Amino acid sequence: MDDLASRLAERLRGEREARGWSLNDLAERSGVSRAMISRIERGEASPTAVLLGRLSGAFGLTLSNLLARIENAGERVRRARDQPLWRDPETGFVRRAISPAGNGDLELVAGELPPGAAIAYPASSYAFIRQQIWMQSGLLDFDEGGIVTRLQAGDCMELGPPSDCRFSNPGTEPARYLVVVSRR
Repeated sequence: MDDLASRLAERLRGEREARGWSLNDLAERSGVSRAMISRIERGEASPTAVLLGRLSGAFGLTLSNLLARIENAGERVRRARDQPLWRDPETGFVRRAISPAGNGDLELVAGELPPGAAIAYPASSYAFIRQQIWMQSGLLDFDEGGIVTRLQAGDCMELGPPSDCRFSNPGTEPARYLVVVSRR
């Protein structure tokens, strides 16, 4: 297990324990099985973007905020070479934390979704935030509560009220986009 995965496992366990929750409590709140949470916390399984979205939502955190808590908190400048990358083992989705890791109300996150790949997040992942997606290249079909919007290079979309969402790449090239996240 690499250092980031190890710190992620520790952070998930720490977030759960800080709330006084058992594995069963977190499983019930997140919809992720107790066995899978246990495997992730022990570093025996690498969580997918979907699982991390469910877990972070249960904690009342964005996925970006959860990951920022294991990165370099308190930074004012984050050099390109120091921007942490996280790869979803299931889809190949790559997340780059662009913003300095602090407790600010604004985050910039770059995403790259391979051709044919899709990731979904429950409404709970969006309950505490506002987001805009700015497409840099490729195509992205964004399904927000059953309404699908196709985005292409240069398009920018503000997300509506929290609902189940799905990002999918119908194209033949990677979909590259920037997500701007602000806390409500």
